[in-house]
Parts: sequence; structure tokens; C-alpha cells
Amino acid sequence: MEAATMVWTAAVVGAGLVYWFVWVMGAAEVKGKRAVDLKMGSITRDKVQDKYTQYWSFFRRPKETATTAASAEKVPAFVDTFYNLVTDIYEWGWGQSFHFSPSLPGRSHRDATRVHEERVADLLGARPGHRLLDVGCGVGGPMRAIAAHSGSNVVGITINEYQVNRARAHNRKAGLDSPRCEVVCGNFLSMPFPDASFDGAYSIEATCHAPRLQDVYGEVYRVLKPGGLYVSYEWVTTPLYRAEDPDHVECIHGIERGDALPGLRRQDEIASIAKEVGFEVLKEQDLALPPALPWWTRLKMGRIAYWRNSLVVRVLTMLRVAPKGVSEVHEMLYETAQHLTRGGETGIFTPMHMVLLRKPAAAASTEEAN
Repeated sequence: MEAATMVWTAAVVGAGLVYWFVWVMGAAEVKGKRAVDLKMGSITRDKVQDKYTQYWSFFRRPKETATTAASAEKVPAFVDTFYNLVTDIYEWGWGQSFHFSPSLPGRSHRDATRVHEERVADLLGARPGHRLLDVGCGVGGPMRAIAAHSGSNVVGITINEYQVNRARAHNRKAGLDSPRCEVVCGNFLSMPFPDASFDGAYSIEATCHAPRLQDVYGEVYRVLKPGGLYVSYEWVTTPLYRAEDPDHVECIHGIERGDALPGLRRQDEIASIAKEVGFEVLKEQDLALPPALPWWTRLKMGRIAYWRNSLVVRVLTMLRVAPKGVSEVHEMLYETAQHLTRGGETGIFTPMHMVLLRKPAAAASTEEAN
């Protein structure tokens, strides 16, 4: 009788744990993406592992992905594949805002994220009646925060169709659908918007996917109205990075491989590139530097938490609830998190080098002349 009772108790506890980890565990910010909903974007179930293998093969040597025109042209397609693979995992484990933010004393990660996003609206001087562009909007977490904070209308662009659908669903749920928040599927290297059609623009940790920063900055410059402001949070290596240090090199390559980056840029390159396409540089600041608190604290996942998430993914894959290949993607993201943490702790990498740029008002007469 005792043995039977123990078996029954163990079964009940086991079922309870499975229910908690699989059905209850949702997104970090808003319950709405559960482990059982991991779909790998618009990739069909039978193609997930193949797509992951192709992605990993392309980005295994990050610096080589943009060395030739032919390879650089393939980057947008592989960035699209990357976000098909990771979007659901990001929402499940991180939330609707796919970016970092400095920690705030006594405040939650969600609060820190919102403050980091609202800073963008404040820098832009965004207000009701303004039309803003979110360059690389993901599933729209920042877009909704900025629209709510400023009263502006925001148009987001993402290369990934699955993210477009997720963002639109979140917008409707938040009561911020069109015209407050609109989402367009497209490539930010060639945007489907008329010249001078936005009052302001921003990009939060998105332009790092561009093989050439000049190309995306040039497009932002084109669609901004003369006098319009643009804020960007850039992923860059800092002056502390040493190319002759193999540990530094492996850390940065690990970040590039696991985040679909065709090579990180140096911190001192950003302002000069902005000026090259015609922008005025109003402000430049690494928001990760003290007195800001570490942005990488969320990544320092304990072994138990990692084991738990990994177990959930493996069980779901075994039960065929999640497609084959999800475990490999989850493992890749975990390893990338270690590289990102190392980059933050050593100070050789920052994901929040902020630049505030302005399209000169004089550009109006030039554009009219053309």
C-alpha cells in the first residue's frame, strides 16, 4: 500500500511540475506565449532543423558574411530565418521587447525596459500628431511603449512576416492598432516609404543586422522630414576590445554567430558613418557606462533555470509538441547569452551605444531642387 501511495504521489507531483513548466510558464512580461506555443515562425515543422543548419553554416564565420557583395546580399534572408527560429523562444523567455536595458535599483526588468524605451520618445521630443518610424520593430514591444508614452503614431518595419503578425496581434490586444501602431513587412535597407514621410525615427538594437550601416542610415535619412530626429541604440565593440586577445575575439564572434550579425562595428565608427550619409550628430553616449547598472544581469541564468527550460524544450520536442530542432536553437541562444554576459562583464561590448542624429533642415531645399 505504501509503495502504491508513493507512486501515486510521485505521479501527481510530476504532473503538477509538467503543467507548471509547460502550460503555466509564459512570456516574461505578458502571459501570451507559452512553451507549448513554440512554432519557429513561418518555417514548417519538417524544415526547422534544416533551416537551423543552414543558418549556422552561414554565420559560423561572421566576418566573412559581408566581405563580398554576393554574401552580403544573403544576409537579410538569413536574418529572416534567424527570427523565424528565435521569435517564439524570445517571447516565451524574455518578453515582447527584444533588447537589453540597464538595471534599475529596486525596479523590475519590465520597468527598466519601459524606461529605456521611453527615453527614445523623450530624446525625439515625440508628441501627439507625430508619425514615427521604428526601424526593425520585432513584435512591437518598444513601439507600443513609445506610442503610449508620447501619444505619437508609430509605423514599424520588420523583415520577418511572422513578427508582423505577432506585432499586429499584440497591438490589437493593447488597444493600439492602426493608426496608433502599424507594422509593415519589409527590408530596412530598402524601405517602402516615400521620401520625407516621418517626423522622427528610432532603432533599438536592430541596425546591427545590416552588412553596411551606411545603407540603413541612408534609408532612414531619406524617409525623415528635414529637421527630423533619429535615435539609435547600437551594438558595438568598445575601445577595451583587443583584436589580438583570443578570448576577446571568441567572445565577440560568439555574439555575432548567435545573433545573426555580419560583423560588429567599433564604437568610434558610428558617428562618422552618420555624418557620411548627411546626418548631424547631436549626442553620442554609451548608456551602459556607470552610473548605469549592468544590463546583462537578466542573462546570468542559473544552472537550475537553464536545466528547467532545456528540459521543457526537450520534452516538448520528444512529444512532438515542438518541432525537431528547437532544442538546438535553445542551446545556441544559451551559449550566446554566455558570450553576451562575458562581453558586458569585460566591458568590450555594449548593446546600447546611443546616437541622436538630425537630418538638416537645409535638406529641404536640396530635395526640392532634385
